Amino acid sequence: MAGVVDAPNRPGRPFPLPPGRGLPPPPRPRFEPVDREKTCPLLLRVFTKIGGHHNKEDFQVRGKEPKDEVQIYTWKDATLRELTDLVKEVAPAARRRDAKLSFAFVYPDKNGRFVVRQVGMTHSYGNGRRSDEGKALAELSFQIGDYLDVAIL
Repeated sequence: MAGVVDAPNRPGRPFPLPPGRGLPPPPRPRFEPVDREKTCPLLLRVFTKIGGHHNKEDFQVRGKEPKDEVQIYTWKDATLRELTDLVKEVAPAARRRDAKLSFAFVYPDKNGRFVVRQVGMTHSYGNGRRSDEGKALAELSFQIGDYLDVAIL
């Protein structure tokens, strides 16, 4: 067995070797970057609301989702900053200097009931105080088919 030493003349279980010395393995990328030239984009259904997120009940009936929908073609490596800039193009309230955008994924749980899970926040005009702006959809466990709910605060 690799990493295990049998002690001679000693009954019982083998004991593990002390942890290896040396450099730690190189960090793995947080997610696989997408070659946007070769990869087909996905359709992201984005629902915006001023003042807060939609309720999970707003998504329960298929075909009766909230009316304030924007459809965006993007990739799983799109960052919250990229999505913020796209939302600002279609939602005038998101262009306010002091606007904050809160992002949440909306998806069905194992029982088919929708869940609204907050995943990050950005400022309309990036000020560098929030680290969420550089987070990508894939990094936040986005799955194709999830909706994106954006609260404009």
